[in-house]
Amino acid sequence: MAKKKPAVSMHSHGMYDGWDRESKELPELLKITTEIEAALDVEFGYILRIRNARNSRLFFRIEHPPFKRDDGTLALPFEGALYVKTNDFRFFLGDTIWTPVDDKRGAWRFLTWLDGEKVADKTLQLL
Repeated sequence: MAKKKPAVSMHSHGMYDGWDRESKELPELLKITTEIEAALDVEFGYILRIRNARNSRLFFRIEHPPFKRDDGTLALPFEGALYVKTNDFRFFLGDTIWTPVDDKRGAWRFLTWLDGEKVADKTLQLL
């Protein structure tokens, strides 16, 4: 029997309630939008539904406006990777706003690749 081709769909994007990265639960969607009010502790990003891709490698990157880290250097895009754990996997890629808020305003681009193929690309504007 032939292996089913992986299927990826964007379940939602926009503003979410707080996300606990230690929990298996994903954040709850508050509002589907591409324009986010830049305020402290606002969680934003997207949730993907990935099917038929168990053990595939997921690579992700968040490109953000230029802001300085605590040591004064410019923050690089955030990148990471993980393996899809189940055949019906949900993945949250997002961030939250912290102080100072002003340097976080602008375009935040969220990208995800599955086994080297781009499967999601969404830009959210922090206003």
